Amino acid sequence: MSSKPLIVICGTTGVGKSKLSIELALALARGSDKHPYHGSRIINADSMQVYVGMDVITNKVPIEERCGVEHLLMDYKQPGEQLTGPEWIQDAIRAIDETHERNQIPIVVGGTSYWIQHLIFPERMASLGKSEGGTADGNAASAPSEQLSNALALLPEELFGLFNHLPEQAPNADEDPAAAHKLHDLLMALDPLVAKRWHWRDTRKVLSSLRIIEEHRRLASEVIKEQSQSPPMPRYRTLCFWLYAKPEVLKPRLDERIDQMIEQGLLNEIRTLRAIASSGSQAPHMDYTLGIYQAIGYKEFHDYLSSPTPSESAFQEAVEQMKLGTRRYAKRQVAWIRNKLLPAVNAANAVFQSESGAPSVPTYLLDATELGDAWKSNVHDVAERITNDFLENRPLPDPRTLSTTASEMLTVRERPTDPIAVLEANQRRVCGVCTTDPSQPVLVDGGLWERHIRSRNHRWHTGKDRREHRARGASIERRAPQVQRADSPIS
Repeated sequence: MSSKPLIVICGTTGVGKSKLSIELALALARGSDKHPYHGSRIINADSMQVYVGMDVITNKVPIEERCGVEHLLMDYKQPGEQLTGPEWIQDAIRAIDETHERNQIPIVVGGTSYWIQHLIFPERMASLGKSEGGTADGNAASAPSEQLSNALALLPEELFGLFNHLPEQAPNADEDPAAAHKLHDLLMALDPLVAKRWHWRDTRKVLSSLRIIEEHRRLASEVIKEQSQSPPMPRYRTLCFWLYAKPEVLKPRLDERIDQMIEQGLLNEIRTLRAIASSGSQAPHMDYTLGIYQAIGYKEFHDYLSSPTPSESAFQEAVEQMKLGTRRYAKRQVAWIRNKLLPAVNAANAVFQSESGAPSVPTYLLDATELGDAWKSNVHDVAERITNDFLENRPLPDPRTLSTTASEMLTVRERPTDPIAVLEANQRRVCGVCTTDPSQPVLVDGGLWERHIRSRNHRWHTGKDRREHRARGASIERRAPQVQRADSPIS
C-alpha cells in the first residue's frame, strides 16, 4: 500500500458528491504547515460523465460552478466510444500518481461504485493483468496452464474454433440468441465455475471472461483463485466519504432534478445521441447497455422521440419512466455500497488494524438528508475536519458515532469478500418452474434464489397465483348480479 493519500467520495445520484468535492478542494487549496500537500484535483468516477458533451443527461457540474478546480477523466471520451472498468482504473491511477507528484490531493468522486471499489483494492479485476505484450506476463506465446490445456482438449470442434476466433463484440442476446448460447456454452465447457456466475444473456460479461482466459492463458477461475490467496489491501492510504440521504427525502429531490434537466435541454441532447447512434455501424441496432447510451433518459424517451406524432401523454410517460429509473438506480447504488464496498472495506480494515491499530480505509457516512445550514454542519464541516485529521495523521473518530444514520447504515452483515467465495455464492441456477422454453432457460443469481421463489412471477408459474386469480374472478362474477339488482330502479 502506498503511503500517499487518496480521498474518495461516493454515494447515490443527486446527493451532493460533486458539491462536497469542490468544497474540499477549495479548503485544501489553502494549504497547511502540518502536511506537505497544497491543493487538489478532482478525478471523475462517473461512468457517464467521461463522455464529451451530454452535460445535462449526465448531470455534470457546469464549468462556471467548478470554482477553478481541475476536473480529470471528464469529457475525455467520445459518445460513440466504450470505456471499460479496467481502462478507467488505469487512467485513474495515472491521474492519481500525477497529482501526488504535484504534492496535491487526488479526490475521486462519482457514483460508479464498482469502479471505485476496484480502484481502491487492486488485484480484484482480472483483466487488469493484461500487458501490452498480449498476456498477463507479456509473453504472447506463453503455454496454457494444465487446466486450460485439459479443457481445450475436450472441446468439440465447433467450440474450439469459436475460442480461436472470439467475436470482436458480444452478440446481442435478443437479436441472436443462438450466438449468445454458443458463447456461454464455450465458457461453460472451459470454466464452469465462472460460467455459472453469468446469465447466458450477459454476453459482454461472458465474452470478457473468455478474453481473460485467452489473454492470461489460464482459466478465469485460476486467476481469481490466485487473487483469493491474500486479503484485499488498498493501493493508497484512503479516506472514503459516503454521502447518504434518506430515501423519502431523496426521491422527490431526484424527481425535481429531472424536471430541471428537461428545462435545461435534455431532449436536445437525446436527439444528438440518437443522431450518433443512427450513423455508421450503430445504425441497425442501439444497445442500451453500452457506453453513454446507458444514461437514464435515453431509452425512456425512445418511443416519444420516434413517434411521427408525439403526444403529451407519451411525453409524460417518458418523464415518469425516467424518474422511476433514476430512483431505482439510486437504490442499486446504496445496495452496492452496503453489500459490496463496505464488506471489502471492513475486511481490509480488520487485517490492517490487527497489525497497526488503525484502519487502512477509514470510511464515514455523511448525512446529506437535509440541505441549507444542515449541509454545512452535517457534511461540509465534518468532512473538512476529518480530512485534516487524516492528512495530519491525527486519530480519527469512530465512523458510527457521527450520527444515528451512520450507525445504522454502516452496520452491515458479514459477507464473503474474497473473489472465489463471492463467485461461489452467486452461482446462477436454472429455475425449471419459470422456464417455458428450454432453449432460453430462466437463470437466477444464487444469492437471490429465495427472493425469486417468493416472487409473483415464480408463484404465477407454480400455479398458485393462477388459482387465486381464477378464484377472485369467480367471486366477482358471483357478486356482479347482486350489484346490478341493487342498482336497478324500483318498479
